[in-house]
Amino acid sequence: MSADTKPRRQHGKPSSSIAAPGNPRKQGQERNSRTPQTNSTKAEDALQKPWAKAGYKAAVKPGQKSGKEHSANTRADARHHAGTDANTDNKAAVNKAAVNKVNAATLKQHRLEETKVQGENACRVCFTKRPQSVVKMYLEASMASKFADVMKYLAANKHAYHIVDSSELEKVAGSQHHGGVVLIVKRKPELSLAAYLAANKHLKQDCLLALDGVGNPHNLGAIVRSCAHFGVKGVIMTQPYLLQSGAAARTAEGGVEFVDGLSCEHLPLALQLCKQAGYSLVTTSSHAGVSLYQSQLGSKVVVVFGEEMDGVSKQVASSTDVALQIPGSGQVESLNVSVAASLILGEWYRQQQR
Repeated sequence: MSADTKPRRQHGKPSSSIAAPGNPRKQGQERNSRTPQTNSTKAEDALQKPWAKAGYKAAVKPGQKSGKEHSANTRADARHHAGTDANTDNKAAVNKAAVNKVNAATLKQHRLEETKVQGENACRVCFTKRPQSVVKMYLEASMASKFADVMKYLAANKHAYHIVDSSELEKVAGSQHHGGVVLIVKRKPELSLAAYLAANKHLKQDCLLALDGVGNPHNLGAIVRSCAHFGVKGVIMTQPYLLQSGAAARTAEGGVEFVDGLSCEHLPLALQLCKQAGYSLVTTSSHAGVSLYQSQLGSKVVVVFGEEMDGVSKQVASSTDVALQIPGSGQVESLNVSVAASLILGEWYRQQQR
């Protein structure tokens, strides 16, 4: 055996790497020596962190909730707040919708209470008669000098006016025939026939018109213009608001401000009411009746006109006292209703001047 060869360790003897001489130690003793240290560490941890100890239950102060109860309550509070926030959002949405609905209803009501007056003469007369009714004004630059006083009044009363071009003004007016200026005004208050008769029963002379089915705004405007010219104060209609349309007001050239639409629900009954108030009832006929210029018209009279194609209804015609014919060449069947109204009103006015 070589000198460099180390002698083999005898079987059963401990190696020096395991146990040093003079300090023999068994393997089991080494394992056991670590056990007290581990147990000591656990004991210290138990003293420092009692909640880590098995079976430990932390003391709860009076009025204080345990961890589980606190967590459960926290989740419940979160759900409650989430529900509250959702309810708040829903209420806010409902309130906003209600406000929008009220605003829309208010706007619609305002629009129903307002109308348009267009054309230089009509706008000037309207402003002169009732300036407080003017809500706003639209006009072309070329009309600014003519309506400078209106602009000054509107600015002083915190109402708007707008200088616009012709195309914009056409949109506002709803017509090409705006005359360069449009007023947005509050409608004249509606007056019933019964209220008019009660307020004017003292009159010795009075002339009213009654319209049976006449609705064309240009005809209405021309009729109102003639009424204003001859001093007729009222027009009996089932739809008196038609007299205040933009086209009717423009055609009337300011006459709307002097003539009231007198409302009634049923024209034949309204005519009977006029009869009871001392008015005679007159209608027109293209084929029969007394010549207008040979008639004796009463001092208090209601002249009834019907739609051009069909005339007055049979029920209305049967309630009248006199049928008038306007003489002519006969080359055309009849006159436009507004022209016929002008001729008859002119003759009544002439006879009352005698």
